[in-house]
Amino acid sequence: MLLLFFAVWLIFNGQITTEILIFGVVISGLMFAFICKFMDYSIRREKILFMRSGYLLKYLVVLIIEIVKANIAVVRLILSSTEVCEPVMVTFKTTLRSKISRVILANSITLTPGTITVSLWEDELIVHCLDKSMAEGMDNSVFVEMLEKMERIGA
Repeated sequence: MLLLFFAVWLIFNGQITTEILIFGVVISGLMFAFICKFMDYSIRREKILFMRSGYLLKYLVVLIIEIVKANIAVVRLILSSTEVCEPVMVTFKTTLRSKISRVILANSITLTPGTITVSLWEDELIVHCLDKSMAEGMDNSVFVEMLEKMERIGA
């Protein structure tokens, strides 16, 4: 966060001089100290976020791939005259410990075409699926595996 503050300072100034660098370091340091003191932020959290950033990028790539695959499956289901849609509501418990991981999982499910997260309460998710074939293996999907890996990094 400190480096981000400093980078934004440099970008907004548009030039680099000794004065700008000194003021940038001081102002960025003061802003970072303010955030650490009053907004429950710490260098440890920043370190964990930095260590997880590679996994977050990988997660985004996997999410995009799963969205494309689900789009193809939904189009195939809609355009097929022989297949009949069998909507189903699925309830499952997740093993994810943190709230943010569970919310990311619920949002990833909702972003994937053909599925909508209806409810997230503690560790239980209720998901509506356009077809029962889309509900298979939802409780141990690639999203859950990747989020569990990210949780283990900071633990």
